[in-house]
Amino acid sequence: MKYEIVPVTPFQQNCSILWCEKTGKAAIVDPGGEAGKILARVDALGVDVDKVLLTHGHLDHAGAANAIKNMLNVPIVGPQQEEAFWLNQIENQASMFGFGEAENVVPDVWLNDSDIVKIGETQLLVLHTPGHTPGHVVFYCESSKLAIVGDVLFAGSIGRSDFPRGNHAQLIRSIREKLLGLGDDICFIPGHGPMSTFGQERLTNPFVADRNFG
Repeated sequence: MKYEIVPVTPFQQNCSILWCEKTGKAAIVDPGGEAGKILARVDALGVDVDKVLLTHGHLDHAGAANAIKNMLNVPIVGPQQEEAFWLNQIENQASMFGFGEAENVVPDVWLNDSDIVKIGETQLLVLHTPGHTPGHVVFYCESSKLAIVGDVLFAGSIGRSDFPRGNHAQLIRSIREKLLGLGDDICFIPGHGPMSTFGQERLTNPFVADRNFG
């Protein structure tokens, strides 16, 4: 599987374009805004987008999901159904932040832990990882040793848990029990900032490093 990161919105959120090298089929993950910028990269890459994937429902990750769905006539897939709490508030969030146009989102398909999402011949494992938000999911490609983790984990940090329905202890469990055990050599694309590996975070991340857990 190939990928390209397209930072969007004033929050510099890492929207990702993922595609299967064999088929050219692609998915757009977390289109938080700037639909035109994202689709320009899709055109430049020459890939065929057949779905939008969402890790969670915050404005900077889902604000342009409906726009892209309507432009490309593709379904919105994910996150887990508890995330309706946030997806139903996107328009309010946009108004608060002066974000311009953004629409509430109702996914065409909700996801659950251990579901499989296909991009051409590439398979992504869905991991339900609550804590930052209740219905947050991570997409993991075993064959490419790559995870798209949204706002759960960052290089040297973790997601916020002080939003409504956030839970710090739950977030730590999601990272430690669902992600870090996948392998030290797994690279991940966070929702913001540079990529890292799970091994690096196990060693150095002050919130989830192994040294903090005996």
